[in-house]
Amino acid sequence: MKKLLLCIVAMYIAASAFSQSILTAGEFFKSVSEFYGTIRDFEAEVEITAARNTMRGKVSFKRPEMLRIDFSSPAGQVILFDGDNLKIYLPPPTSAILEQTVEGGGGPGLATPNGLNLMSRYYTIAYETGQDAVPLEEDSDELVVNLVLYRRASSEAFTQIRLSVSPKTKLIRRVVAYTPQGENFTFNFFNYNLNTNISTQRFIYDPPSSANNYNNFLFSE
Repeated sequence: MKKLLLCIVAMYIAASAFSQSILTAGEFFKSVSEFYGTIRDFEAEVEITAARNTMRGKVSFKRPEMLRIDFSSPAGQVILFDGDNLKIYLPPPTSAILEQTVEGGGGPGLATPNGLNLMSRYYTIAYETGQDAVPLEEDSDELVVNLVLYRRASSEAFTQIRLSVSPKTKLIRRVVAYTPQGENFTFNFFNYNLNTNISTQRFIYDPPSSANNYNNFLFSE
């Protein structure tokens, strides 16, 4: 009788554990990607850190691939991508316009629907520590789920990408991208505003005519 009771208890515990929701990293990433697929446009504050330098500004996105960042630090700097062309305006004392045609689309937006689609195609996805939410950083009350993406081919620009995602909103809070040279770029996103019907005029920018223009700057010698 005792053995039968122990078997019943063991079966109950096993059934309870099995019934609990176990979400794989791939499934969680897919749910985030699907949510971003419902976003028509958004605006957010962004903070970008690279090589101990920090830039701050406002990012605007509109489907399918229009992206604009207006920087408050460095003040006056603008990055604009319309799906085919990348334009960067560097204010004085540099006073330059850098332009680059991006063949086949696929712009610089990591935290965008297209960016997430590219990640799922070219990177393997895993939890950093597990599916449970953890503090964004030490002593933070903000909880996130951390994913780590590893590149599948050496041709990818980043060897590894770390995503911190709010489990409640499915919005990306932080992206850390690591290069083969050991450098990393950190993108923090704050105060999202979703689906506000941003006008396409927002993604038209005419820099000062006095600025020096450099075409195809990424590949020029």
